[in-house]
Amino acid sequence: MFRWEKSCSYDEQQKRRFHTTARARLRRLATELGLSPGSFDIRSNKAGVAVSGEVTLHHDRVYIQIGQFGLSSGHGIMIRTCKSREDYTGGPNHFVALAMLDDIPALAATVHAITGVGPENSSASRFRAA
Repeated sequence: MFRWEKSCSYDEQQKRRFHTTARARLRRLATELGLSPGSFDIRSNKAGVAVSGEVTLHHDRVYIQIGQFGLSSGHGIMIRTCKSREDYTGGPNHFVALAMLDDIPALAATVHAITGVGPENSSASRFRAA
């Protein structure tokens, strides 16, 4: 299991693992959401040595960004609606725990509850976005 809470700050090996693992999980999330190949981008911005940077899945209707920007709170996944892959501001931000990357079906249900993207399932009906 990947240690999402281990800081990437000044740790190039951890940052490389963070980005590699986050990209792989976002690819699995795209599959779980039923996003067709070519309908989304996955981007990685490693940023400077003092931060984790971010990994982003950008679809025509959903924008999901992973980073350690909420490390002290455990929230490191930002989910919001968008109107296109050129829309970088989109709807309101919703934050969930980085640990959700270890449960892709639950994360997909959360994304569906917030954005309406992806198939409906029983987990989605239990989530209420903040």
